[in-house]
Amino acid sequence: MENKDSSLDNILIKLENIYKIYGSGNTEVVALSGVNLTIESGEYCSIMGTSGSGKSTMMNILGCLDRPTKGEYYLNGDNVASLSSRQLAIIRNQSIGFVFQQFHLLPQLSALDNVILPMKYAGVSPEEQKTRAVEALSKVGLENRLYNRPNQLSGGQQQRVAIARAIVNKPLILLADEPTGALDTETTQEVMEIFAQLNKEGMTIILVTHEHEVAELTHRIIQFSDGKIIHQNHKTSNLIQPRA
Repeated sequence: MENKDSSLDNILIKLENIYKIYGSGNTEVVALSGVNLTIESGEYCSIMGTSGSGKSTMMNILGCLDRPTKGEYYLNGDNVASLSSRQLAIIRNQSIGFVFQQFHLLPQLSALDNVILPMKYAGVSPEEQKTRAVEALSKVGLENRLYNRPNQLSGGQQQRVAIARAIVNKPLILLADEPTGALDTETTQEVMEIFAQLNKEGMTIILVTHEHEVAELTHRIIQFSDGKIIHQNHKTSNLIQPRA
């Protein structure tokens, strides 16, 4: 990939003066306005903000689901702000794992086959596909549910399958958009324990949430309002404690 910036070797994400503008003239909406943000490899961040604050647009930019109108986005040293749709699709498949509020599992496939699916697009050999899928499902505690379909799993178990699917290609970043929004309190705790463990193992995690108690379990809260970052809160003593 072109436009590699060697000065960003220790930085996974760097946004420089990012704007996202929809429409024009009287219908112009500025969703992001001059956002600057740096995230190092191994960080565990949350993005918060009210509806319309820009947090969802920010997630789409970070996940290469959308391009900024103006500004530079360096991902692992590469400027990805103006790449083609095909190039962005490759990055999403190989470098970014996604977890959403709705699990987006294919109902006709088993947990194992749902997790295998992104590896097919990544060109992973069939032999390695199953090995890596079993490993990912074991990591989220579903080694005994490999052949269950989504309708045979609880909501929490389905979200665990979604997490396994997100990490199976060993992405640079795990992006989680309201991952606990459809879960009860106990299941939320279980899912957040998985995120904490993945981060402890070195995975960079960025989580969008409206739940303060969830955001408090991350190491940095990035607060958005009117398309801008208005506050960042770095913390060091908030690791979730696994239950006995």
